[in-house]
Amino acid sequence: MRKKIIIIVLVLLILIAGVLVFLHIKASDSKALKEKDSLITQQASLEDDFEIKGYTIDDPNVILNPYDISPLTALVIFETDEEVAPTVTIQGKDELTTYTHTFEKSKEHYLSIYGLYPDEENTIIISYGDETKEITIKTDPLPDDFILPTSVEKDESKLTNDLYFFTPSSDGYTCAYDVNGDVRWYLTTDSLWKIDRLENGHLMVSTERLVNSPYYMTGLYEMDMLGKIYNEYSLEGGYHHDYYEMDNGNLLIASDDFNNSEGTVEDYIVEIDRKTGEIVKTWDLKDILNMTDGQSENWVAYDWFHNNSVWYDKDTNSITLSGRHQDAVINIDYETGDLNWIIGDSTNWSEEYQKYFFKPVGDDFEWQWSQHAAMITPEGYVFLFDNGNNKSKNKDEYVSAEDSYSRGVMYKIDTDNMTIEQIWEYGKERGSEYYSPYISDVDYLDENHYIVHSGGISYTDGKINNQPAGIANADELKSITTELLDDEVIFEIELPTNNYRVEKMSLYGDDSYGTGKADYLGSLGKTENEERIGMPLIYKEIDDEYESHDISLTKEEDRLVIEGRFKKGTDVNILLYKNMNILEYDFPVSKKPYTALCVDVFTEDENENGIVVDKYINDEGLSGEYSIFIEIDGTLYKTGQSVKF
Repeated sequence: MRKKIIIIVLVLLILIAGVLVFLHIKASDSKALKEKDSLITQQASLEDDFEIKGYTIDDPNVILNPYDISPLTALVIFETDEEVAPTVTIQGKDELTTYTHTFEKSKEHYLSIYGLYPDEENTIIISYGDETKEITIKTDPLPDDFILPTSVEKDESKLTNDLYFFTPSSDGYTCAYDVNGDVRWYLTTDSLWKIDRLENGHLMVSTERLVNSPYYMTGLYEMDMLGKIYNEYSLEGGYHHDYYEMDNGNLLIASDDFNNSEGTVEDYIVEIDRKTGEIVKTWDLKDILNMTDGQSENWVAYDWFHNNSVWYDKDTNSITLSGRHQDAVINIDYETGDLNWIIGDSTNWSEEYQKYFFKPVGDDFEWQWSQHAAMITPEGYVFLFDNGNNKSKNKDEYVSAEDSYSRGVMYKIDTDNMTIEQIWEYGKERGSEYYSPYISDVDYLDENHYIVHSGGISYTDGKINNQPAGIANADELKSITTELLDDEVIFEIELPTNNYRVEKMSLYGDDSYGTGKADYLGSLGKTENEERIGMPLIYKEIDDEYESHDISLTKEEDRLVIEGRFKKGTDVNILLYKNMNILEYDFPVSKKPYTALCVDVFTEDENENGIVVDKYINDEGLSGEYSIFIEIDGTLYKTGQSVKF
């Protein structure tokens, strides 16, 4: 009897202690958590000032950089008594840099003004019927760190007034230069990878948010040149490198499956429904290829394929992909995912795959190496950027960077006889000055009219590099973009930075502007965690050791972001506590948190001072208010902050 009483008393004491701890936890969660609105929410707020009532052509409402991310654009807002179709002229320095656009008929006019010069009083002419109005829009200077061309060469007689849109891979902004090399548009958001114009006239660019390091973004924005977002597409596996818009509007996207058992990346393709953002089809390249075949110098187990382009060909109902780390361009059946063919040197590939390779025919044939931006032209040719790394799979035959070159190359393939012929190239004649061991692009503008973009040229101590600039500790960067018509260079722009992609596009598309909050489509998915019943009974208040990690907590609209600085090997966990329940999240201290930590290579400084890492906890599956605890090498800290989902 006495033993039972003692047990009951102990249970009561534990419960009372638990209640006291629970009350203490709740009572002390009073420190406000830093919150960050999405670009979509920020834009909806900005539109409150887009007044039109009472504004006329003689006194319009002119809003420079209306969405705060596109400084060389403006909105001109006014009303007319009758329906009219205004024509806008943005005055340039010459005919090739002057732009004209006619808007649809309306009584309410929201005129999107693009292509303003920075740090100038820009002249804009608006006309309709017998009415002509000239207005002046003064812009701010470019940011101090903006990258400007070092040289521009052009044959004006063969050029149009289209612009050259660049996305950076190192320093720089997503931006557009005119034929004079003047900046006429840029975004202040950190947009990476491809930029292109959709069939509806909008642009498609990456979001500015990471879903995983080093460069996997949460998804894509559909926006106009003003920076106005119409849709945000989120993907659980994020987005990298490339997308392709299909005829039905759906998007094929280079993505990842971060939860795959092999711990691999850049070997997963998804198709999303454009209207809902839902994934409707997937292709896992591990089901199609042998991961250990065809290894290039850059091959590693977790990034064995390194897909950097996606292209759909409706004539063959197939998808063409570019595997940099296998020196292979592959083509798969859209419906079944079955392998159709492989372009590349078949050295070091298993016997079962040899039948998928082509036999070279014709003169002056060369295979491509570590290629990018593979596409199918309207003629059915395969067009790609041949980076040219090493030019062999045999280490004893590697070609040095000083003796190498990159090139745009076009192949004609015969899938019945499995032969391949090289029918066009440009870049070889430029030698090592044109050598880009990573990134880069080609574009098909028309028959015999192409762009070749050698975007990743870099030097260290005056010596050209054979590795990406970041790995090679480059001290000089360069990108050279060449436009060719009938094998003649009609335009070339050189920039002192590395750029991923280039697209030549008109300033205005066929899109129509409209206000209203954008749609969030798709999902970032549920963040993996371990659940247990109980509460954090033993913990410390924040101390100097905790503060030394520079930990910050930010609530974005769809997730909690935790950032901190830790040394390699530190064991870190995030605990979210609510109503006697704990959700525990692993917080890997790694440059590659999606795979085995053994692949991490830390510098001497990073080993000594640690690295800054982020953890993202998505809101899917979470509801209510949670107290936040952080465990560092077995010591549990109460942050004194809570988060609401």
